[in-house]
Amino acid sequence: MSRAVLENPKYYINREISWLAFNQRVLEEAQDDNNPLLERLKFLSITASNLDEFFEVRVAGLVQQIEDGYTEAGADGLTLLQERDALSHETHEFVDGQYRCWNEQLLPLLSRKGIRVLGIDELDAQARSFVDDYAKRELDLLLTPVTVDPAHPFPRVINKALCLALLLRRRRRSSLVYTGVVTVPRALPRLVRLPSSEGTDDFIFLADLVAYHATRMYHGYEIVSSAAFRVTRNSNLYLAEEESRNLLESVRAELHNRRKGDAVRLEIDADVDPEIAERLRTNFELDAWQVFRVKGPVNLSRLFNIYEQTSHPELKFKTFVPRELRLTGKSKDLFEELRRHDVLLHHPFDSYDAVVSFIESAAHDPAVLSIKQTLYRTSERSLIVPALIEAASKKEVTAVVELKARFDEDSNIRWARDLEDAGVQVFHGLVGLKTHCKLSLLTRRDADGNTRQYAHLGTGNYNVNTARIYTDLSLLTADPKITSAVHEVFNFLTAYSEHANYDPLFVAPVNLAEHVLALIARETEHAKRGRPAHIVAKMNALLDKNVILALYRASQAGVQIDLIVRGICALRPGIRGVSDNIRVRSIVGRFLEHSRIFYFANDEDEEVYLGSADWMPRNLYERVEVLFPVRDPLLQERIKREILDAYLADNMKARILHPDGSYARVPQGKRKGRAGTFGFSAQDFLIAVSEGKQSPEKIPTPPARHGKAAGRRNIKVL
Repeated sequence: MSRAVLENPKYYINREISWLAFNQRVLEEAQDDNNPLLERLKFLSITASNLDEFFEVRVAGLVQQIEDGYTEAGADGLTLLQERDALSHETHEFVDGQYRCWNEQLLPLLSRKGIRVLGIDELDAQARSFVDDYAKRELDLLLTPVTVDPAHPFPRVINKALCLALLLRRRRRSSLVYTGVVTVPRALPRLVRLPSSEGTDDFIFLADLVAYHATRMYHGYEIVSSAAFRVTRNSNLYLAEEESRNLLESVRAELHNRRKGDAVRLEIDADVDPEIAERLRTNFELDAWQVFRVKGPVNLSRLFNIYEQTSHPELKFKTFVPRELRLTGKSKDLFEELRRHDVLLHHPFDSYDAVVSFIESAAHDPAVLSIKQTLYRTSERSLIVPALIEAASKKEVTAVVELKARFDEDSNIRWARDLEDAGVQVFHGLVGLKTHCKLSLLTRRDADGNTRQYAHLGTGNYNVNTARIYTDLSLLTADPKITSAVHEVFNFLTAYSEHANYDPLFVAPVNLAEHVLALIARETEHAKRGRPAHIVAKMNALLDKNVILALYRASQAGVQIDLIVRGICALRPGIRGVSDNIRVRSIVGRFLEHSRIFYFANDEDEEVYLGSADWMPRNLYERVEVLFPVRDPLLQERIKREILDAYLADNMKARILHPDGSYARVPQGKRKGRAGTFGFSAQDFLIAVSEGKQSPEKIPTPPARHGKAAGRRNIKVL
């Protein structure tokens, strides 16, 4: 087929609809009674946090484009207005599903387990006395009641602040009805733990306490009605980087504006007085589709507090201890180990301590002469940043801190200033490009007198907290070809010193897209010549049109393609004559699938690449990204057999993407392996391997594939 035919909109799935389908898969985990109860609650809170960001960024951008008069349709053929209407329907349906999950499933089950969320009218005398005292001691002191009138304009409600709206009537002038607004203080927990004489874990929503004590704030008024509400605002940063003299100060100023961006969503109690709802909608200049009437707590993401404040280990996933890196050398020295061979770590199954130790040890190792480090997202209590600060007094330290990492800008600004104050050379990457690659480079004078470089390259952020809950891969290496290329990438980041070739690395926006397309084209040529041709690609999102077109052509040539795409996937698999050799699955489970792995059979001369980039335009053309090869045959084999094969065999947490854009779990009839019917979870398997309870060889044969691949596997197994 020609490019024009393959560009037919019917072959593409809308980006935003695909993302909502991903969040629906997360909601399914909250609905799944095979998951522990408190983990289900956590999944529900995650769907709410995800939806917040979706409105803050994606919906806000869409609304802005419509207001600016953009009319161009996307690859899927939908105009912006059609996309808006589709999102209106899908998001309202999704929110209804969230609250059904809360009201009909989780809330009753929690109550049966002695975890109760109570209303004011359900409190016994002891609990009521507690909340009265709590309000006097903690709550009332932080509340600022506002009555809207000509002298008191509607207060500026900041992004995602929980508020209470009231209809008020003066007792002496009963003909006038005013609007009252109270912001629920962020300094207090949204769920207040109550004393209980029954041995239960009892909570009450802070918003309910504010409503209960509203009469204390509005003396002389009759409270006609009240309702909790929350406004989501446009949180995109609009920076003119080329005109900025100081990017750090520009980002800081724009962050202040983010909290008061245009409103894009109003969440409000379902039983709200229509007068309150209309007054709020008008004030925030929202259309009817942007108003969400919810049957329960306005902010479901705060339910995570219950997860954190209750122990109940029987209602959570069983804890496990990640596997520690075991050095094989007599000296137990990591650098000596790396001079012999590369080290591959699969987090969280392998401990992240080895990565932290790699950087921390460099800080106090006199043999280390310099450290270069990228930082995209790191934790508030980072172990990496203090190590860089300590090292700055003794050696050359360079840090490339990405200030525009969405929703981490504040912490990155603080870290950048702390690093600068300590003497670290801090850079903020390149104008117009986010620095998303995950690189650390040490220069060391070893005991033999030779100066060598050692590198860490990863698929995930330098964040100890997320390393426990995200699946990612780390490569530690002293391979001079790789370390030399990493050195050149740092020169690119600090001086815009651009090379045409960073071999053996692929670097965006220089040549990564070009090489990805070339690798797919090479498999296509192998298939045309009847040679082994197979692509297995694991990523967070697949959206780039050029890559999708290349995959369609590869499928038509007979290349077997297995895609493991956690989130957005614009490609439609299984279309006869177009993508019938492509299979797409999404794994949603205990850990957030974050690793990016790319396998190419290459006529049995197999290649494996890891990196920080998804196959999306922003990763390929608008960020500095690095894709790096795994050159050690043993490490290649581990990635293929222990990791990719496990994900392809998963029939418990995997959902299969169908040509119509819908996802479905693996049918029961397909769950057959060498030992007959089985249930296999890749993440559970990898935990068992890390604990030494399972052999990495014990992976069931995945279900037979369709088309030419039926009944066989193209990943070479030793």
